[in-house]
Amino acid sequence: MNAPHAPARTYEVKTYGCQMNVHDSERLGGLLEDAGYVRAASGDQADVVVFNTCAVRENADNKLYGNLSHLAPVKAERPGMQIAVGGCLAQKDRDTITTRAPWVDVVFGTHNIGSLPVLLERARVAEEAQVEILESLSVFPSTLPTKRESAYAAWVSVSVGCNNTCTFCIVPALRGKEKDRRPGEILAEVEALVAEGVTEITLLGQNVNAYGVEFGDRQAFSKLLRACGAIEGLERVRFTSPHPAEFTDDVIEAMAETPNVMPSLHMPLQSGSDKVLRDMRRSYRSSKYLGIIERVRAAIPEAAITTDIIVGFPGETEEDFRATLDVVRAARFSSAFTFQYSKRPGTPAAVLDDQVAPDVVKDRYQRLAALVDEIAWSENKALVGRTLELMVSEGEGRKDAATRRLSGRAPDNRLVHFAADFSAVDASSVRPGDMVTVDVTYAAPHHLVADGAIRSVRRTRAGDAWERRTSGSSTSSSPASVGLGMPAVGVPAPLPPAPACG
Repeated sequence: MNAPHAPARTYEVKTYGCQMNVHDSERLGGLLEDAGYVRAASGDQADVVVFNTCAVRENADNKLYGNLSHLAPVKAERPGMQIAVGGCLAQKDRDTITTRAPWVDVVFGTHNIGSLPVLLERARVAEEAQVEILESLSVFPSTLPTKRESAYAAWVSVSVGCNNTCTFCIVPALRGKEKDRRPGEILAEVEALVAEGVTEITLLGQNVNAYGVEFGDRQAFSKLLRACGAIEGLERVRFTSPHPAEFTDDVIEAMAETPNVMPSLHMPLQSGSDKVLRDMRRSYRSSKYLGIIERVRAAIPEAAITTDIIVGFPGETEEDFRATLDVVRAARFSSAFTFQYSKRPGTPAAVLDDQVAPDVVKDRYQRLAALVDEIAWSENKALVGRTLELMVSEGEGRKDAATRRLSGRAPDNRLVHFAADFSAVDASSVRPGDMVTVDVTYAAPHHLVADGAIRSVRRTRAGDAWERRTSGSSTSSSPASVGLGMPAVGVPAPLPPAPACG
């Protein structure tokens, strides 16, 4: 009689930071599942906990070590449990992590995420921590197995690393110089995703519009956008994040002329003061930035433009801050991620004179946020009465159960909560990835509402893919409706929760 097999070890990946980290976490999940691990059920303590870290914000260290401290007694009571730390903070702190948290089993960097399963096994056999930090990329992440969180939308990396030298940013030191994938590899991945049912992809890079620098084609990114337009079944193409210094007119033309490239652009400003931009080593000035915005809007009038802004950079005066407010008023962003400057050891800005007092930074941050919300609200109000086609999303409407609504993304990436009333259409259910047409009835600063009857529903291959995933069957053809309060499992974040690298 054969002995029963031991149950598969479970894992959980906790992600902090930008889209690049989210995308890396999908690779980490794929690697672990390829090695025989299974994802832990919600609420269960995993056998392996992986922290994929960010080093951009000042509190990143405190957040990591606080979470590690919380897990120390849990691990002490669970023989065989393992903890791994990867990502940008691991690349930066290296041996410091196992010194401050000796119960950590594995530390790996941004260049060797593919080593995680081997490092976990080494740590288990040797019964000691394994620290492996490489200084350059060993395998391009997109060649690794992937556990994608969404059935209908996906990230596709076009490059990793960054050749810029912004004084506030530590990412280039941790991610390395830019490495570009060949166009054929990218398009092959996109086509494979579309074959699986994905209908929206986001092209991802630390400085996405610099794509092609490694093989000497300055128009490589615009060519890539146009090539994506020729892929049958691919309905929506987005990208993030570009850099204003290298954002060229051929990209604007490709966006305007390629129907499935969506009218949305995330263009980091960082500051509207030319003096501060020089101190940041940002190789553009406010006039160039506004010129890009003007040309984008001339070519794509319906484009929604979003941005990142840092307040309180060393040496920023009240006059500098007012220059930022002036650019915000002129650009009329549909939303903006605003950040109080965070001193990061290892960056040139950390040792600059004239660090701005915290109370001054806080005051400016509040004034900027108020202006951003005022403009965003005004821009959203102009859309009341408009008819929009939404891609139904999963987990983005946190109050959907209470309001009896579902949620979706408009072509310009605005979030729209819509009434779950199908009385006017021939549909008993709507699935994430399906398309609905609605009329906007209300505007708030950060979202729109469509409370009238749904005009139409278009069931899609993406919805089919979601249905197959949630039913656990690759052949199921029976409709599966989305109940109110859809499960909040990850969909590719529409905008970065941490400052973009562009």
